[in-house]
Amino acid sequence: MRVVSGDCKGKTLKAVPGSSTRPTTDKVKEAIFNMIGPYFDGGTVLDLFAGSGGLGIEALSRGVEKAIFVDRDGKAIQVIWDNIKYCQLEERVEVFRNDSDRALKAIMKRELKFDYIFLDPPYKKQQLQKLIELIDKNQLLQDNGVIVCEHSSNVNLPNIIGDLVNIKHETYGIIAISIYTYSKD
Repeated sequence: MRVVSGDCKGKTLKAVPGSSTRPTTDKVKEAIFNMIGPYFDGGTVLDLFAGSGGLGIEALSRGVEKAIFVDRDGKAIQVIWDNIKYCQLEERVEVFRNDSDRALKAIMKRELKFDYIFLDPPYKKQQLQKLIELIDKNQLLQDNGVIVCEHSSNVNLPNIIGDLVNIKHETYGIIAISIYTYSKD
């Protein structure tokens, strides 16, 4: 697993030991950023089920200004910090050990909004629709922002969730990517 492009291109990232996390493959990561970028001029990202931090680090490498990483696993948090330090991104990040619901409540209290939100929860425990509804209801996404969902290819998410619309859906074997943004009507 490596950083595919940008300032940190080619840096190898550590993976979380064990089988509790499933890192996004380089191929899928490159496809995601080709859909939403591929490069950025600032902005903020929330990597909600961060695992090793690969998606958020890729976004920072490609020009996103600031990232918040959240994971509930202590081993994942340590790996995220190791990867951030290796890529010399410490000044541009916040890292929290928390579950998604508590993390989103804390974000709501801080009245933060993001340009990019990555949702890659464990496939067996996915509640993507509920998370997207919560993000929409609490206006955690900037007007032109996108939510990138990585999920099992056998999961079918609705085309419209609240005020958010699915603008892209791609399948890569057993993995699917669904991208949501606010409707422009």
